[in-house]
Amino acid sequence: MPATLVIVRIQRQVVDYALRRRSLLADVYAGRVGVAEVCDANPYLLRAAKFHGRGSEVTCPICRKEQLTLVSWVFGDGLGQAAGSARTPDELTRMAESNEEFSVHVVEVCRSCSWNHLVQSYVLGSAPAPARRRAGPRAGRRSAAE
Repeated sequence: MPATLVIVRIQRQVVDYALRRRSLLADVYAGRVGVAEVCDANPYLLRAAKFHGRGSEVTCPICRKEQLTLVSWVFGDGLGQAAGSARTPDELTRMAESNEEFSVHVVEVCRSCSWNHLVQSYVLGSAPAPARRRAGPRAGRRSAAE
């Protein structure tokens, strides 16, 4: 089974930024926002798109020269040095199996004109264990003297 299908099944707390994207593009097309303001991908993001990104079927809405590349960034306290880095779908699947919850932010990037936009975020990994409550008949209650 392809790694992308596995990731779709284990995603939680998915946030889609399509409405924000549509609004921003409407502002660009109307001239309220300059192209230079939205085509500002930094070199690190462009390099991540080249080496860790996956192709999409969507053509760049600004330059219309090429299809966008999707880059997945991982963030989480339990990831150590991997936090804040770009990861491939296969790496995300492996990380989800061996780590506690972490967030993934998917950014679309045009390697021609440097358009970039956050398109989705979600949570992967095993849910943290629930906090244990104190045992005893008065657990969780406080007296007036406390």
